[in-house]
Amino acid sequence: MKETKLMKIRKLINLCMRSNKYLLILPVIFTSIGSMLGALNPFIIGLAITELSANVKDMMAGVPGAGVNQRYILMIVVIMTIFNLLRQSLTYFSSYLLAGGVQNSFKDLRTQISQKMNRLPVSYFDSHQQGEVLNTVTNDVDTVSNAIQQSLLSMVYSLTSIITTFAMMLYISLPLGLLSMLMIPVSIWISSRIMKRSQSAFLSMQNTLAELNGYIQERYTGFSVVKLYNAEQDTIEQFQDINNRMNKIGFKANFTSSLISPIMELLVNITYVVMILLTGYAVLFSGMALGNMQAFVQYIWLIYDPMGQISQLTPAMQSAAASIERIINFLEESEESEERNKRNSLDITKYRGHVEFNHVQFSYNKKNPIIKDFSLIAESGQKIAIVGATGAGKTTIINLLMRFYDVDVGDIRIDGESIYDMSRSAERSLFGMVLQDAWLYNATIEDNIRFGKLDATHDEVVQAAKDANVHHFIQTMPGVYNMMINEEGSNVSLGQKQLLTIARALLANPRILILDEATSSVDTRLEMLIQIAMQRAMKGRTSFVIAHRLSTIKDADQILVMDEGDIVEKGTHDELLALKGTYERLYNSQFSEG
Repeated sequence: MKETKLMKIRKLINLCMRSNKYLLILPVIFTSIGSMLGALNPFIIGLAITELSANVKDMMAGVPGAGVNQRYILMIVVIMTIFNLLRQSLTYFSSYLLAGGVQNSFKDLRTQISQKMNRLPVSYFDSHQQGEVLNTVTNDVDTVSNAIQQSLLSMVYSLTSIITTFAMMLYISLPLGLLSMLMIPVSIWISSRIMKRSQSAFLSMQNTLAELNGYIQERYTGFSVVKLYNAEQDTIEQFQDINNRMNKIGFKANFTSSLISPIMELLVNITYVVMILLTGYAVLFSGMALGNMQAFVQYIWLIYDPMGQISQLTPAMQSAAASIERIINFLEESEESEERNKRNSLDITKYRGHVEFNHVQFSYNKKNPIIKDFSLIAESGQKIAIVGATGAGKTTIINLLMRFYDVDVGDIRIDGESIYDMSRSAERSLFGMVLQDAWLYNATIEDNIRFGKLDATHDEVVQAAKDANVHHFIQTMPGVYNMMINEEGSNVSLGQKQLLTIARALLANPRILILDEATSSVDTRLEMLIQIAMQRAMKGRTSFVIAHRLSTIKDADQILVMDEGDIVEKGTHDELLALKGTYERLYNSQFSEG
């Protein structure tokens, strides 16, 4: 059954209230009580006016001993003072408790979103822009947090005030109170029609904002490429296109929502004029007290204030509702499959790195299979090279081996044990991986290397750097191992970044090494350094190397030539050259002269 927006809002409320229930419930209770006390003011003032009018009438009629009932008036003043002091105190404590409750709740919500990101499969991030995910974690959460902190108590106060006000109007005059209540269904009908039109616009606005953030993040990351190809004007035009769409959608959403306030004011003014005439008639001919007339008429305006406030808060609440829908959709994304009754830890020293693919079939899209029937045996300590044209399925094989994706048919075994009998974290502890795009984060060089083994000592980090031929480079940097890598990783070269990631992989001391185009972005000298480092690293370990530079894989024990997900040739470098097939053409295209 498809979830409604109300169901999604209820889900988010339940998530937020798990550990901060009382910090969120008490402010609502205090605010409701304060609102009720505030709604009693006109009635209490009306009592004083009724008493004074009776006193004046007696004085004008010459009743003996007639005068102002000062004791009664003083009692009214004391009651109003107590009520208003109590109301202000409750308002203060409500705001104080809500501020803490909201911050704690959304801290927990961000934690849940972060944990959710770690449980999502790689396929989710392959199919969604980074900016869209970042928008959910930042903008959407902030939108809901701000809406609750700034609007929740106002909404509660306004709704409670409306209910209490109508209750007092019914108490003063049942017929006139019922007549006044006709305004409520009319206003609800009008508001619902307007909100229905604007809500879809608010959702579109949040989606367009996510698209805009994704576009900015993408273009900022590739800023140098934009400059290189003189694509600034095209980038500006595309940004303006998205920005203009957001402008139009935002205008439509906010303008439509803003119509509620003037319509409500018109309804209240009409009701006010009608009620003045009717209550005036009731005072003259039906015996209504003058104070009750004053209270009843004042209640008409008291209704407008909270209704106007609700209408002003509607755009923010609708925007928050759209963000809530996006947050809940994110939290309900399909996660990686359950791993109950699977081994959560492995004794790495007992594994030799014998890898076997048994008739593996896989497809990203069920209509378009990539791997049709892939079988391979990699003996312990062998160097397996995988080559082929772009899209041949090389990286897909690694994705399956690392369980970034699961096979459709077949099995993958390590030392005779199916990787699907292990948890993902346990299976991945057997691997070290160096990618074409070297990833470093905003921390020291030592911390970036230690990412491969979080409990490594400084000496172990230094030894890994030496094995990766990067120690000398680090010694020349300001701060040495304590030098900070900036957020973009731009204060070190591409080759140096690659060497640091190799050091990280070596520090993990894996049974199996994976190099996915690890030398494609480095110069010849650095390639030589990397080759020396990798020769050390691969000694005694099984290694899988994906390479376009065939010079790096001449010494491989097996070279797999792939095409459309199948192995079309297999053998050593010399054996494949002797076949005079696909591998020979690839090799000659790189090394032929003139």
